[in-house]
Parts: sequence; C-alpha cells; structure tokens
Amino acid sequence: MGLLSDPNRRQVLTNLLTRMNTPLCFLCYVAGITWFMGLAFEPFILRMYTSENAMGSTMVDENFVYGDRALSYAREFSAHGKKAGEMPVEWLVKTMTGLGLETHVQTFSRTLPFPDEIRERYMVKGTNVYGILRASRAASTESIVLSSPVGIKQNSQAAGLLLALASYFRGQIYWAKDIIFLFNEHDMIGMEAWLEAYHDVNVTEISSSVLQGRAGAIQAAITIEISSDVVTSFDISVEGLNGQLPNLDLVNLFTSFCQKNGVLCTIQGKLPRMDGDTLEGYMHSLNTMMLMVLKQGSGKSQGDHGLFLRYHIEAVTIRGINSFRQYKFDMVTVGKVFEGIVRKLNNLLEKLHQSYFFYLLPSLSRFVSIGYYMPAFVFLILILLLKALDLWIRLSKAPVCPQDCAVENVRPGYLSIATPIFICHIMGLALYYVPLLCQGTAMDHFPVSETEAVVLTSIAIYVAGLALPHNTQSVLPIEVSACGWMTLKLISILYLALLLGCITLINFSLGFILAVTLIPAAAVAQPVPHKMLNALFLILMSPACVLLLCIYLYHELTEYPITLLECWQLFLQAVAESILDHHLYSSIVYPFIVFFIYPCWLLLWNVVFWN
Repeated sequence: MGLLSDPNRRQVLTNLLTRMNTPLCFLCYVAGITWFMGLAFEPFILRMYTSENAMGSTMVDENFVYGDRALSYAREFSAHGKKAGEMPVEWLVKTMTGLGLETHVQTFSRTLPFPDEIRERYMVKGTNVYGILRASRAASTESIVLSSPVGIKQNSQAAGLLLALASYFRGQIYWAKDIIFLFNEHDMIGMEAWLEAYHDVNVTEISSSVLQGRAGAIQAAITIEISSDVVTSFDISVEGLNGQLPNLDLVNLFTSFCQKNGVLCTIQGKLPRMDGDTLEGYMHSLNTMMLMVLKQGSGKSQGDHGLFLRYHIEAVTIRGINSFRQYKFDMVTVGKVFEGIVRKLNNLLEKLHQSYFFYLLPSLSRFVSIGYYMPAFVFLILILLLKALDLWIRLSKAPVCPQDCAVENVRPGYLSIATPIFICHIMGLALYYVPLLCQGTAMDHFPVSETEAVVLTSIAIYVAGLALPHNTQSVLPIEVSACGWMTLKLISILYLALLLGCITLINFSLGFILAVTLIPAAAVAQPVPHKMLNALFLILMSPACVLLLCIYLYHELTEYPITLLECWQLFLQAVAESILDHHLYSSIVYPFIVFFIYPCWLLLWNVVFWN
C-alpha cells in the first residue's frame, strides 16, 4: 500500500506502466497464444478418468445377439419409408407396440423465418414416434433416452438397431429406469418439438401435439446415427447448442465400452495415437483440439444431443462410420456397445455431476480442464486492462474544459462520446431486425430468393455501418476534443473486456477466438495521419472476416481444402444458418455478435477515424 500512497512512488509506477505498456501487451499476447498451443501437448495435461462411482467399471456381461434382427428391421424400415414417401409412422407404431412398448405419436409443425435452402424446407411438418419400456424394478421416476433422427434415406440402420435393442431389453428384468426409444423426424426440429412437449414448455414457437405418455425425469440421452450395415469406427460428438458440453463421464463411458468390445472410437474423425509426446503426435492433438474449438465456437449443435443439454440432460451423439479401414464390426458388436452404455446409465443413483462440464478434448485419452485453459484467456484479457490503465493515466492528466473554452486538448463532452455509442448500437439493432422485415421488399426489387435477400441485406447493413459512425462528428453540432478518442477507446476496450469475459464463461471457444482477433485490433486502434493501415487491420479482424478465416481453417484442418469462391459460398451459408439457428433453437451466438460485438467493433472503427 505504501507504493500507491506515496505520490513519488505512484508517479514512478505510472510512468513505468505508460512507457512499458506496448512491450507488456505484446508479451501477454505471445504468452496467451503459447499457453493455448501447449494445451495439446499430452505430457502437460490430464489423463481421462471416471469420477462417478456407479460408472467406474465395465464389468457387465453384454449378451446382445440380435444383430440379424437389427438388419432385418432396418431393411423393413427403409422399404416402408420408400413406399410411404416419408417416415413409416404406421409401421413403426405397429412394430413397437408388438415389441411390448408403450407407443405414442406426436405431430409438429414449424414455419421457418425464411427457407432453409440447404435442406430444402420452409413449412416443416413432421411426426415423432416414441415407445416407453417401463422399468420393472422401480417406479417411473427416472428414464434414459435412446434416439435417432430418421428419414426416408437417413439412419435406417440406426432405427433397426434401436428396435432390436428394444426387443432385447424387453426380456431383461434388471431395469431400474424407464427407457424411451425415440424416432424423430426433421432432425433437430423434431427433437426440439418433442423436448418442449415433454417438459411442457414452448420457447421456440413450434406447434406440436400434447404428449400422451411420459416417463420419469430424463437422466441421460444417447443419439445414434448409423447408415451402414457394418461399422468400422464410432465417432462421438459432444459440442451442443451455444457451446454447451455434456459431463465428461459420459464421454469416458463411451470410450471404455468401445475399448472393451475392441471397436475403434474417434473424436473429430481423428483416430487415437499413442505417440502424444512426439512432434507428429502433438500436431495430431493440436489439430483435433482446434477442430473442437471451431465447432464449439460456432455455437451450433453438432447433433440432436445438443438440445438435451439445454434441459440439463447429459447427452452425446454417436455416429457409426463405415470407411475403408480393415476392421469392420457387425451389428452384434455394435449392439453390445450400446447395451453396456445403457446398463451403466441404468446404475446411476443421481444425475452425472462429479466430472467436468468445461473442457477441451485433444484426444479421447486426454482432456484439458477449465483450470488449464483459462490462463490463456487471462493473458489476452490482461492486454485490454493494461491499455485501459494507460489511457486512464493519460486522460487523468488532461485539463477540464470550462464552458467558454475552445482549447482542443481537454476532456471531451458527454455528447461527443454518447452519440457514436448510440449510433453503433442502432446499427446492431438494424442488423438484427431489418433483414427479416425487408426480405419481401428485397425480392420485389432484385432477382434473389428469400434466403439470399436476408443474407445480402445483412451484409449490406454490415458494410453500411462502416460509413455512418465516424461521420457523426461532421453531421451533428457537437463539441469534439482532440483527446476524445482516448475516452471512446477506453470505454470500448472496457466494454470489449466485459463482453469477452462474459461469453468465455459460457462458451470458451467463442470467447477465445474473438479475443485472439479483436484484442490486437483494439490495442492498436487510434487516429494516426495514415489511417489506411490501421483501418485495413481492423477490417481483417472484424467479425465477418474472422468467420471467413474460421471456415477456411476448418476445412484445412479436416484435410478438405477449399477455394476462395467456395469459402465465400460457405460464408453465406453460415450467415443464413446462424440466423435460422437463433430463431429455431434460440442460439445466442448471432444476437451476441450483432447486438454487442459488432457495435463494439464499430466503436473501434470510430476511434481510428476520429477527427
């Protein structure tokens, strides 16, 4: 305390911080990036381990032998689906009732805000079919969900496997939880309709019929996607809506039963390696971890399981992969894996809670916990705090302007700061509301579809925002001081620090991606005689360019390189899907970007062009 209370020592400290500000910021940025890159080096991170006592062992005997029956069900499902031209609802109800399940049907409908051209749908109408196997050893207070998103040519083998598992489970007497076998149509829309009806809520404006049958509180859910008679490996998806992740014990459970039955298991499509301490092993782990960061940062659910996480239900999506690998596994082995998983979940005495909910996965044998990856973000956010402290020290030395003073090096008036802040947030509101409200007008005046009208209008408003804020000073009759840009930048970087800190607690990957790109732009933003270099750097670090970069990087990491034209087309698709995900599933990424990040970036743009 003596260092801060002594004026001379405080002056020395402030001079040191001001003089060394730029080198300290550079060191913090390098430290943050280096720390993050080091997280993929396996000797530095933790091994996977199971925390839940009830799931700590795989000592159960899997006796599933209905592999041929699963394939027979799959062929019948596919045949009846082709005949009906849609999901074979009547056949499913008849078959599930014949297996002894309490079978129910739910219809739903949803009109999209604009057509989904990728999946070719606008007025969505569908049916969910689900059957409940009541527990024989307990009251219907808890349940487990096994689901599969099905269609005419989608996951028929997964549907056959679920029916075969239902037939097998029906003959067992050790079930302490109800088991729900769910076949949902139109992938995540159907799943959202069923979950909202099951929990008696309506958060996404989906119209659906009332569920006629319910089981107990859902403890866990497994979504299965298989479209081949044989499987060479299983790939697990954990990234849910808004970057939510399931409890790590559920991932451990999947891995342990795959290993027990000798089935290859992957994450992000990457096979496990045993040489994690070598350069090749490190690059493999870094590649896998970066893919997870990009997927989680998108806020898009990587499977139907992501919607369960919103209701505090631990869930994962498991996909059966049939590639050219020499190891192939039939439906008997596949069924044993899921039998073991369900039997272990049946042993749970309470919801999964003892393991981690915040983590990154460079492989299925190692994980990065929140205590390991947060320092990387802290190093980056420290740059904003150092810059804010430097600006505050410099502003504290500026004289206060009297009412009749015309001196330029004075503290700015409130109106000169409040006006650009207000206009920048108005642009964010326009970016959110105008594209959907004006899609009809755009179609009347331009030869574009509804989807193209929404996306192109969004891009037009985004670009128009570059011209409006920094012209405010010349349009409005307000006093502008030479040091006003420092006040505006101080507010902007503190605002940015608050935004990044909040989103990182919810979705670390999104916060880290934004921090890596926006923080350097915020640090260097200032009015200089030659503005073009600063302006170009700020544009390259803008949210739109960051999205383009992430799309390009994702395809490079998946070893499917794309051209710049293909990258632009995927960018347009990503914009449309982010808007749809927000309106269909209440994803927060799109409104967070347009309401907060984009206006904050415009404030920095205003700083660069301060007159």
